[in-house]
Amino acid sequence: MALSAQQIPRWLKLSGFITAAQLRARFQRPGRTLLHGCVAQPQLSSDNCFLQWGFKTYRTSSLWNSSQSTNSSRQEINSAQSTLLPSVNEESPKTQKTPNIDSELSLEGLDDLPALSPLQPVSEEEAIRIIADPPLPPSSFTLRDYVDHSETLQKLVLLGVDLSKIEKHPDAANLLLRLDFEKDIKQILLFLKDLGMEDNQLGTFLTKNYAIFSEDLENLKTRVAYLQSKNFSKADIAQMVRNAPFLLSFSVERLDNRLGFFQKELELSVKKTRDLIIRLPRLLTGSLEPVKENMKVFNTRLFKIKERHLFLAYLGRAQYDPAKPNYISLDKLVSMPDEIFCEEMAKASVQDFEKFLKTL
Repeated sequence: MALSAQQIPRWLKLSGFITAAQLRARFQRPGRTLLHGCVAQPQLSSDNCFLQWGFKTYRTSSLWNSSQSTNSSRQEINSAQSTLLPSVNEESPKTQKTPNIDSELSLEGLDDLPALSPLQPVSEEEAIRIIADPPLPPSSFTLRDYVDHSETLQKLVLLGVDLSKIEKHPDAANLLLRLDFEKDIKQILLFLKDLGMEDNQLGTFLTKNYAIFSEDLENLKTRVAYLQSKNFSKADIAQMVRNAPFLLSFSVERLDNRLGFFQKELELSVKKTRDLIIRLPRLLTGSLEPVKENMKVFNTRLFKIKERHLFLAYLGRAQYDPAKPNYISLDKLVSMPDEIFCEEMAKASVQDFEKFLKTL
């Protein structure tokens, strides 16, 4: 069907998805001519040219239909065209073959036009206007190259996360670039906020323990519940997590073993053990080897102090009051080697000290 005046708006809207070249290629038919509207105004884009061409065609064909009822001669059609489009006739005397829009340009025909292919060649002018984003680097030694392409990294930076420290770990970049902020990270942030961590503390915490994003949320909640069952308050746990960022990365079994170790080895009550962990939460996350070594040295020194005290008491020289004569300094009692202790403090030989130790 031919396009009526009421259908022109839709036709003009559809024209944004096709070009004049496509219509000419699809509806080319010899024997009909139309002045080319784009020649008169070369600064217009191809889409605008096509709109102008379609509107002029509608006006021309409408006048042609009305004049056909009174006079069907070809001279009146040419006269009407020259009257409506004088500037086009003056500037573009050449004509080209075009389709008969009244008879062949229907809405059904427009709908049936093939979609533009992404592989369709473009002109140099169109190519110059194309603005392409820089490609994502396949590999890099820094996360800075990926920030512009990753919403997750951008939001972590806004939170105060130091990516320059995280990227030193080989697995960090692969983890963060795979994560979706809304799906994987947001729930962990809400969990930390609910635990009592402030906004200005999140950046420092996440810089040290970015791996918390790989933890299951339910496991994190279970570890908090375990600490609460040991009478650690929510405020205590928040303080412990701030001072020991990896605390919640430990399983419940491991946390329980650490608490039991310190309570047993240091012979502390439950309350004193809890107070110790609140002050020094890294005792739960650090290596136990340095702790064991120090405890061995504390125990050895304590035993040596006991031996020297008993020897001095046997000799009647265990006098620790600085206001009285023959004062024995506790610092020297602990730090002096056996030879100096025996000579200066016990006033005895090393052999006498060794014989005394055998009686204990």
